[in-house]
Amino acid sequence: MKTSDLQKLIYKVRHTYMTFNNLVIFVAFLIALGWLWGSLQVMERNYMLQREVDNKRRELVVTQLQKDTLELQKRYYETNEYKEMAARQALGLVMPGERVLILPANTEAAKQADEAGGASIVTATAEAGNLEQWMNFLFGGYSRSMQNSSEEE
Repeated sequence: MKTSDLQKLIYKVRHTYMTFNNLVIFVAFLIALGWLWGSLQVMERNYMLQREVDNKRRELVVTQLQKDTLELQKRYYETNEYKEMAARQALGLVMPGERVLILPANTEAAKQADEAGGASIVTATAEAGNLEQWMNFLFGGYSRSMQNSSEEE
């Protein structure tokens, strides 16, 4: 390109594109771009703060539920029902009409059967009436049933 053509091009660009109106539009565009960028940053910050607020609210709800649960437990521990149950467990007490069943410690054979999944089947016998109990006691009916059960083992 020749220098005269270059000078014509510079003159044309300067007088066509570098006018005061174009300069005002360019500055307005930069201001709008800056405002848009700032708005996006503020929106992002507000979003992060809102997430923190939501998390704190969830934590508050969980904490309130835990507090309510603990209050209910406290009220339960103060009831006579719980006191009676705790005393019965700690001291081995029973209510009138209840019977205590004391089981022996598990033998190795029972533990192995449990691990193998073969739980032994226990048959429940019907509770004998008062007369039957006396008859078994007086005439040794229980001793015969105990001998039969020990022979089966």
